Amino acid sequence: MRKISFCVVLVVALIIPLAGLSWAEKPVLAVIDFTNDTSAGWWSGTVGRELADMLTNELASSGEFRLVERQKLSAVLGEQDLGASGRVRASTAAKIGKMTGAQYLVTGRVSAFESKTEGTGGGIRIKGIGLGGKQEKAYLAIDLRVVDSTSGEITHSRTVEATAKSGGVDVGAYFSGIGGSLGHYSKTPTGKAIRACMIESVEYLECAMVLQDGCLDEYREKETKRREKTKKAIKLDD
Repeated sequence: MRKISFCVVLVVALIIPLAGLSWAEKPVLAVIDFTNDTSAGWWSGTVGRELADMLTNELASSGEFRLVERQKLSAVLGEQDLGASGRVRASTAAKIGKMTGAQYLVTGRVSAFESKTEGTGGGIRIKGIGLGGKQEKAYLAIDLRVVDSTSGEITHSRTVEATAKSGGVDVGAYFSGIGGSLGHYSKTPTGKAIRACMIESVEYLECAMVLQDGCLDEYREKETKRREKTKKAIKLDD
């Protein structure tokens, strides 16, 4: 019996340090309030914080990162010179990292947003369910950056895009978890595009900061296609 107890204690003693090591090795991130460079009608004074909260929750749910509590971060940011630009200076990043324990600061900037509603003919509503009548489209782009809190250097950056539309049968929210000022957009293409950008951002950060394997080739290919598509959309005078 004593031998069994000793073995159990030994196994537990070996497992706990390994689990602690795994937890300690996870990147520690702090997500800064998002900024906006568009004229999106859904943007208000609190949306930047709401988007940061949303991304923080998605990152925490992935299980690949440790996240600085947003309340703790807010107390520190109140003393820092980030301004409305969202740019993080090396000295500011270092101070935030020291005060919160964050190794990396994640910033997001809404760089493009477009929405369009067009009629499709017919259209009726039965008990809140829309059948035809119109189609809504929304396009959203977010410039994502990861800043090293030790050096202030940008370690990872990517423009994340999403296009969403509605039409035909519309029976409810595309995604849950959108609240606050954005709550009434949860059932719209805008809400869907926002959540899709959050999920894509998390998957990219998992790849770039944790997995660091063949998935990076996939993102490089996506980025090449995105740039080519953007260039084709630009018409320059001869």
